[in-house]
Amino acid sequence: MLSQKTPAGAQFPEISVAKLGGGNLTLGVPQGGRDWQLVVVYRGKHCPMCTTYLKKLETLLPEFYALGVDVVAVSADPEGKASDQIALVQPSFPVGFDLSLDQMHELGLYVSDPRSAEEHDRPFAEPGIFVVNADGQVQVTDISNAPFARPDLKTLLGGLRFIRNPENNYPIRGTRAA
Repeated sequence: MLSQKTPAGAQFPEISVAKLGGGNLTLGVPQGGRDWQLVVVYRGKHCPMCTTYLKKLETLLPEFYALGVDVVAVSADPEGKASDQIALVQPSFPVGFDLSLDQMHELGLYVSDPRSAEEHDRPFAEPGIFVVNADGQVQVTDISNAPFARPDLKTLLGGLRFIRNPENNYPIRGTRAA
């Protein structure tokens, strides 16, 4: 089954996953007094590029927070694998795990089967970025089918600075129907 991509401007789906450290994490619902949320879907422990990406995200976290953008990350990894990878990153943002196949499809992510048992023990999501605005709509989305094709976080941050500036009155782009 191929996923239906989550369109720009659509309401972000209600998805809850287990959170490292306990409890649940509801994607697309900002926390900490912020009104937007950046949801980063990463491939999992088997992906060294994901570890690097999450470390970079951690360095930029204060700038996202200054814009009113909350940050969360999630993968399909089980808790043990997610914990092992996140121990390398040591993020201060919440991290979810056990994203289900149905949830991956609901988000419109590309899903891959593992190439070997060493890579993974289950299907996993390829990278995805969703910026959810204060109305719960997908303001920005970037979905990739490969680990090396994902947005540069500094560029994304600069774009969000522009979008969030009320003087720019910047709409959600890419909403014109065929």
